[in-house]
Amino acid sequence: MTDRTSYERSLERSRAAASRPDRPDTFTMAGHEWDLLGDVFAPPYSATTETAMEVLGLTGEGPPLLPAGGSFLEVGSGTGIIAVMAALRGAGRVVATDINTYAVENTRRNAVRHRVEDRLTAVHSDLFAALDRGDRFDCVYWHSNFVLAPDEYRYRTDHERAYVDPGYRAHQRYLVEAPLRVTDGGAALLQFSDRGDLDRLTDLATTHGRVLKVLDRRAFLEGAETLEHILLEIRPSSV
Repeated sequence: MTDRTSYERSLERSRAAASRPDRPDTFTMAGHEWDLLGDVFAPPYSATTETAMEVLGLTGEGPPLLPAGGSFLEVGSGTGIIAVMAALRGAGRVVATDINTYAVENTRRNAVRHRVEDRLTAVHSDLFAALDRGDRFDCVYWHSNFVLAPDEYRYRTDHERAYVDPGYRAHQRYLVEAPLRVTDGGAALLQFSDRGDLDRLTDLATTHGRVLKVLDRRAFLEGAETLEHILLEIRPSSV
């Protein structure tokens, strides 16, 4: 394991971001102001959220991947920035899920702040568990906790869930279930990173009859380190 992919290093980042004395209650990103609750991933301390919005076409610099008026499901919504921006950019129906109850409340607050609560629903859910079995979306998206932690690791706080995934258990479930949640012609997307183990992810996809297609790669600076984010589409191997 390299220092770049070290789960211990990611957990250190989690602890630092959660306990910073200058952690704000609100912040500005993508030309809008956002609420930030405690124990929720803090976008101001990382370029990953802005990069994700650029990749999805939610910053106004290009057409969004989501068709106008379409339905959008974000898994792991955190503060709700991506879900809210999808609504602001024309999504007709948005559902945002998170396993962290503080993140669910944070998403709700930001939906109200930006007056999209009429078409954005925040749901407390472990991936898809709390959704209706037959619910389908034009786009399903997860900006994952891509750093691989040991199988036996147990989370100490909900905040850590945004940083690491023990044994890639959540990734395995997402690979299996996400393509089952899209409409005909819809897309199941996964935002990954070179801090993650792409070979392990690819092996899991193959085991479960899935193929991964790279849609976009973006390199950016985080501190003194250059990172790369990878937007993947998950498809059944028979397609």
